[in-house]
Amino acid sequence: MGGLAIAGMSSFTIPLSRNRRKLVILHTNDMHSRIEPFPADHPKYPDLGGMARRAQIIKEIREQHKDKVVLLLDSGDIFQGTPYFNMYGGALEFKLMSEMGYDACTMGNHDFDNGIEGFLNMLPHAKFPFICSNYNFDHTPLKGRTKPYHIIEKQDMKIGIIGLGVKLEGLVDHKNYGNTIYESPVEKANQFAAILKKQEKCDLVICLSHLGYSYNTDKISDVTLAPQTRYIDIILGGHTHTFLEKPEIHQNLDKKEVIINQVGWAGINLGRIDVKFRGKRKKEISAHAPIGLKKNYAKV
Repeated sequence: MGGLAIAGMSSFTIPLSRNRRKLVILHTNDMHSRIEPFPADHPKYPDLGGMARRAQIIKEIREQHKDKVVLLLDSGDIFQGTPYFNMYGGALEFKLMSEMGYDACTMGNHDFDNGIEGFLNMLPHAKFPFICSNYNFDHTPLKGRTKPYHIIEKQDMKIGIIGLGVKLEGLVDHKNYGNTIYESPVEKANQFAAILKKQEKCDLVICLSHLGYSYNTDKISDVTLAPQTRYIDIILGGHTHTFLEKPEIHQNLDKKEVIINQVGWAGINLGRIDVKFRGKRKKEISAHAPIGLKKNYAKV
């Protein structure tokens, strides 16, 4: 996949053809119903975050890069954290995300907080698919309502997306996830990434992960997933609320580079990764430092 450039608009030095295809990936994780910014007197995150600011930044990026495809993705835990969720059950979050034009999301453990039926009742407000590769919902009301993988085709680019969730047992009340079957994230990642790359001929494979960035145990995480898998190019993480200063580079089973990123929680930051394609095999990636959603954010 070549080298990686961090921050700004710097990128690889690989020469590109004039008809190169360009992609901007914007991503969030663990929004936790943070509709409004934190209050100005908050001890840790004063006046940070907020969906209106995110919507404005996303709009500006789309306007600045009309020659590129801009994807907007989320890595789970949309629900739970403010009274908005208690009052509206997730409808407001899904409606606002739909207005912002999210392209795909995966489910986090807190997205089960109102049970499977509660999540199902909110789905009509979400104008984007949920990708759940290792949650088997066949024996639940969610059967057929999520996808094991998803393909986005725009401007001669074919982007494959998978979604991996954390083990729910011991983390979520059993009555809230019912007969959901948790399947191996590594096995399912390899299964569906191979389908996307080899059968579907996707130019890029993105994993929306709610496994967590890293642990001091043998629990599967983003940094332990990458070296056990093939064909995944980018892992966009969640669950551990990790504020990475910049995306990281790890290696997969074939010693090819995998980019891992996570942008904290509560909508404080917006992640951005740029990709340029030349032909079917070569790609050039520019990974940016997180965009802070504060009152006077820097232009991007």
